[in-house]
Amino acid sequence: MRISDGFGRGRPVISFEFFPPKTEAGFEALFRAIKELKELAPSYVSVTWGAGGSTRRKTVELTARIQDEIGITAMSHLTCVGSTADELGATLGQLRKLGIENVLALGGDQPEGYVAPPGALRYANELVALVRAGFDFCVGAACYPETHPRAPSAEADLAMLVQKVRCGVDFLITNLYFDNADYFSFVTRARAAGVGVPIVPGIMPIVSHASIRRMTALCGARIPAELAQRLDRAGEDDERTLEVGVEWSTAQCRELLARGAPGLHFYTLNKSNATRRIYQSLGL
Repeated sequence: MRISDGFGRGRPVISFEFFPPKTEAGFEALFRAIKELKELAPSYVSVTWGAGGSTRRKTVELTARIQDEIGITAMSHLTCVGSTADELGATLGQLRKLGIENVLALGGDQPEGYVAPPGALRYANELVALVRAGFDFCVGAACYPETHPRAPSAEADLAMLVQKVRCGVDFLITNLYFDNADYFSFVTRARAAGVGVPIVPGIMPIVSHASIRRMTALCGARIPAELAQRLDRAGEDDERTLEVGVEWSTAQCRELLARGAPGLHFYTLNKSNATRRIYQSLGL
């Protein structure tokens, strides 16, 4: 199934994101989580691409296994970092042979000291153009309600997004964020700039105080004052932090759907508990 075909049919497009584990035991645990989440009938799942293309082979294999063995439409992430245009083209060809119809085209996070190989692409819009030039995929891309951390300004970031969408993007998924006002404001700005494709909010259920502080520091997401206070009261107690995270994300999702968001994309961190609880609380 092409993911873009699911929008506008009266039901939100719900998706779950996973990353390739480092060990065989991790793969077994991941497949258990995916099988549990399959019961929720997601529209699709996605599989991330490691920094510098470090999980390229695992990403392709995992995406194909999920689609073939578990029976859920799967989307592979692709990034420019660590790969030449020819290598990315070869990966795209392999994905199509395996029956994958959907890719998420990303610029990618450059590791410290990264030196691009000769012939590498630099920006996501170049990758989108590469996909469109020679392959038949439904193409998703990323966007940042709070502005990309490397963008010189919100206006410059939006201009780059417009350029990327014009290269052939079918839908967008936002970076994680915790204040819905940022999402709705961003959608208004994007629509005014001519972006007409679906913009799906990315939801990160908080399961650990330390991990969410680390992730938000890396990607530039803001933790609203009220949420920060709740997390501080939970302290280092992961059970209490999980309760705070589930409650906050559930409220986020409920408002998003009520106000017309086209779907929800859950960053699962390869676990099913928090996402399942949020999903069931929404009555989906």
